[in-house]
Amino acid sequence: MKPTSARYTIFLLMFLIALINYIDRGALSFSANAIATEYHLNKTQLGAVLGYFGIGYLLGSLCGGFLADRFGTRKVWLWAGLCWSVLEIATAWAGMALFGGSALMGFATLRILFGFSEGPAYALMNKTISAWAPDNERGFALSIGLVSTQAGAMLTAPITVGLILLTGDWRIMFIILGVFSLLAMLLFSRVYTDSPAQHPKVNTAEHALITRGQSASVAEGTALPWWKFFTSRTLVCNALGYFTFLYITFTLATWLPKYLQDNFHYDLHTLWYVAMIPWSGACFTVLLGGKISDALMKRFNNLRIARNAFAVVALLLTALCFMAIPLAGSAAAVIGLMAAGNAINAMVNNVYWSVVIDVTPKASVGTFSGITLAIANISSVLSPMLSGWLAQHSGYNAMFIVTGCIALGSMLAMMALQPEKKHGLSVRPQAGYPHALPRSMTE
Repeated sequence: MKPTSARYTIFLLMFLIALINYIDRGALSFSANAIATEYHLNKTQLGAVLGYFGIGYLLGSLCGGFLADRFGTRKVWLWAGLCWSVLEIATAWAGMALFGGSALMGFATLRILFGFSEGPAYALMNKTISAWAPDNERGFALSIGLVSTQAGAMLTAPITVGLILLTGDWRIMFIILGVFSLLAMLLFSRVYTDSPAQHPKVNTAEHALITRGQSASVAEGTALPWWKFFTSRTLVCNALGYFTFLYITFTLATWLPKYLQDNFHYDLHTLWYVAMIPWSGACFTVLLGGKISDALMKRFNNLRIARNAFAVVALLLTALCFMAIPLAGSAAAVIGLMAAGNAINAMVNNVYWSVVIDVTPKASVGTFSGITLAIANISSVLSPMLSGWLAQHSGYNAMFIVTGCIALGSMLAMMALQPEKKHGLSVRPQAGYPHALPRSMTE
């Protein structure tokens, strides 16, 4: 019997939902100028508005993993998606007297709740991959999910700016995006299941292909207590490394439009395509990174080279790109350095998530993914707020120098990874594969 291909439908659905998730969160950045003007917000206050999302996002990413392990991925996906869709619509009225007449209080309330609703998305994505992907397709599935971040960031500019220009009102943009998200979640509810065994279009051959193709480290194991995460040097350092990826992502996603408008006087008619450029290369390098890591493992059969060395070199180059921005003499050079730094940073994204799946039993993937996200997502609060404060008091160049320094810090964290050790996580190696590596890393 030929295996069906329902798992690829699940992977594409995961990409669609994660893409919508990212566009919805990024929409505020392209209406930031209009909001700041309407409510008389300075850069520090605007940084706070952009950073409120991160407070909820940090909490949501942590809770989402626990909830998925307890109640099932599908239920948490649906509740989260429905909530963020409604809150996206409600953002249109965030500054009204309903919230005590304070625009800051209104945006704080809605953006924290919105961030909490969107927070579980990437822990749920990792949980989905652990259930649906055999080892030899895990890198492919991860790439589909992770490219949604870069593709979403790139598409946010033309979609949101297009809606603002078409309707002439940033409020209507939020309403349209929220309604579209509700429709997407309706599709999700009809197609997604927690496991291949529950899906009506998965035949016996595909179910066997998935379950037999998963290593013991993923397919077996009982749930571990959450504190076991912090006994693993590899998981903790990996989360600190992931911090830089998200810090850079949130810095560009929240402040890039405002920076381009303030420094180079781009209006919305130009911004919709110029703001896409820093994300364009990352859409490809996020896929390339997994291939490079696989190739290094195949060539040297050494996880320290495939994971540590690869991440360290990429983060060093990332830091140099952002620290060079203050020296650039033109808009083209600045945008080019942003694009290069973001593209190189995205290459390591696959490594962070692979580490979590490699060393974690399936029963704890959601929880440990959530903890990883929670640690890294401190950047979702710190990045927009610190960037706004730096821009207000020291200028935008200081924002980029600090970004480069943070990349250097994460480079040191990735040097300390011990990916060949399980550190008491009770993961049993699969016969025939060193260190219970996924097959894509050993073939």
